[in-house]
Amino acid sequence: MNLEQVKYYLSLDHKEQIRKARENLKDIIKETPLIYSDFFSKEHKCDIYIKPENFQVTGSFKIRGAYNKIINLTEEECKKGIICSSAGNHAQGVAFSAQRRGIKSVIVMPNVTPLLKIEATKEYGSEIVIHGDVYDEAYNKALELADERGYTFVHPFDDYDVLCGQGTIGLEILEELDNIDEILVPIGGGGLISGIALAVKSIKPSVKVIGVVPVGAMAMKISVDEGQVSRLATLKTSAEGVAVKQPGDLTFALTKKYVDEIITVSEKDIMEAVLLILEKHKMIAETAGAVTLAGIKKRAKPGKKIVCLISGGNIDVVTISSIINQGLISRGRIMCFSVELPDKPGQLVKVAQILSELGANVIELEHNQFKALDRYSNKVALEVTVETNGHSHIKQILDTLEDNNFEVNRVY
Repeated sequence: MNLEQVKYYLSLDHKEQIRKARENLKDIIKETPLIYSDFFSKEHKCDIYIKPENFQVTGSFKIRGAYNKIINLTEEECKKGIICSSAGNHAQGVAFSAQRRGIKSVIVMPNVTPLLKIEATKEYGSEIVIHGDVYDEAYNKALELADERGYTFVHPFDDYDVLCGQGTIGLEILEELDNIDEILVPIGGGGLISGIALAVKSIKPSVKVIGVVPVGAMAMKISVDEGQVSRLATLKTSAEGVAVKQPGDLTFALTKKYVDEIITVSEKDIMEAVLLILEKHKMIAETAGAVTLAGIKKRAKPGKKIVCLISGGNIDVVTISSIINQGLISRGRIMCFSVELPDKPGQLVKVAQILSELGANVIELEHNQFKALDRYSNKVALEVTVETNGHSHIKQILDTLEDNNFEVNRVY
């Protein structure tokens, strides 16, 4: 998007455009009322509310922007059809919207797209083109096809109609709870936070809009810090929904102008957040959707009212299983250790008795003579995985084993 286009969009009546978007969406989206979180409020000693867009049609907020874009297409554009590139949520939002309007849609997806997401998108009647090993290659292919066949390209974030659709979330939050202090929003390319910030700052400028990014995908934060759109060489995060190498020109300008601050979160904190929202609220959030919960600890102060946006819940069961295990380790709920025992009767029983007395539940145990560091030392390698009750409990177990003359090596 060139500078003149950016200036034009910046000059529009954002409040009015977002209200129009809401009218466009009134019969399409689900209402996602705020949920007060007793657990997160107690954990962080302030009032935490969750905006669950994972309950939305297609499982994420993306339906809002996609439908608002498509409903504003001209009759000629509708006849020619639309195209987008996406590995997930945007694809489903575009496919669903195109099906509702009865227009042709083509979705270009990279080879790494999970089969589950490909099939979910196909169910909405879209033509699927698999191309490239990374998103950028799929994006370039989509632009090529748009040029060849006259399709309208629906950008996932750097589009004014799209971000106004996302901005309807800000209207809903303020209408339901106007005395909040902050709204925490995930940032990838910037479409979601740009739209929300436009809505919030147009209605109640005192409410802070805080962006949250993983440390391995800080394209927008770096861009804002440097004062220009910057591109990352690599991405390293499990939060694929916000893994964007370069923000949009328009979303960068809007974020720089209207967003109060951008904070970073670690992969460990993201894993914990996915585990906790599942365990405490019985709610599935994808990793990108949970980054706001991971960021609470950096914003929490007594008396604050904070809304955390859960942007989506599209995650496959294999991935969520792995994430839950990582979250359990991070919270001190699972621990694995190894120890070398003298190869004589009673040693394994002694370890088991210590674990039993300390209330550590054994999940897995491997007692293997052939794993001793020194085969001629007459020792046996023992590796134990136990269910624990936090980091202090783990310390108690390890200290007690060492007090009983066991040399312990913590595996994780």
